Amino acid sequence: MPRYKLTIEYDGARYVGWQRQKNGYSVQEAIETALKGFIGEDVTIFGAGRTDAGVHAAGQVAHVDFAKDWDTETVRDAMNAFLRQETVSILSVERVPDGFDARFSARKRHYLYRIFNRRPPPALLAGQVWWVWKPLDIEAMNESAQSLIGTHDFTTFRSTHCQAKNPVRTLDRLVVFKGPGHEVHIEATAQSFLHNQIRSLAGSLKLIGENRWTTADLVAALESRDRKRCGPVAPPDGLSLMQVDYAS
Repeated sequence: MPRYKLTIEYDGARYVGWQRQKNGYSVQEAIETALKGFIGEDVTIFGAGRTDAGVHAAGQVAHVDFAKDWDTETVRDAMNAFLRQETVSILSVERVPDGFDARFSARKRHYLYRIFNRRPPPALLAGQVWWVWKPLDIEAMNESAQSLIGTHDFTTFRSTHCQAKNPVRTLDRLVVFKGPGHEVHIEATAQSFLHNQIRSLAGSLKLIGENRWTTADLVAALESRDRKRCGPVAPPDGLSLMQVDYAS
């Protein structure tokens, strides 16, 4: 069966997350429904990352197997036609080797967290950013973020519902910088992340930016391996899966 790689963009506000669930409508279900409309049969897609409810994507990746060969542009355009009522878009479709796996073949995952930092709340960006009205010290946030780079036990910064057997992860990149307008951006890169890890880190870095925590407080929270020592978990609105890297 030929295998195809899908690169996907979506606004996650209306979905219960990427993964098909019994408690609501997911991005996976929306895409699988579109695929059934296109090819007339049930198929399952497999994603690179299980984004939570309300989390967005500019470069989610999934793979799917078809019973026959299809032109890649035909697949893309037909799927988008069936997705017109959704906030999901198929950016590209590629034919890939049978051994390609969207999740397990991934080398790096890149996420962006957007904070909207001004006194008046956002109107145009509502649902896309985390509104923080107190001024943030971006330089202090970025300096503290560097203490989290490398391989650590991130128990403090993962959900109590995280199903990963091992809390150790290697964080390759974590930078905080001024984005466009009133935005503060947090970019994170790793091969894999724990459930709620980035939102937990963003919430703790916010405390740094408000001068309520120091770098020493952040490191102490990390080393405590105690979820109760984590800062507030940032809302899903500001988080987007931007890109997934694979071996060339």
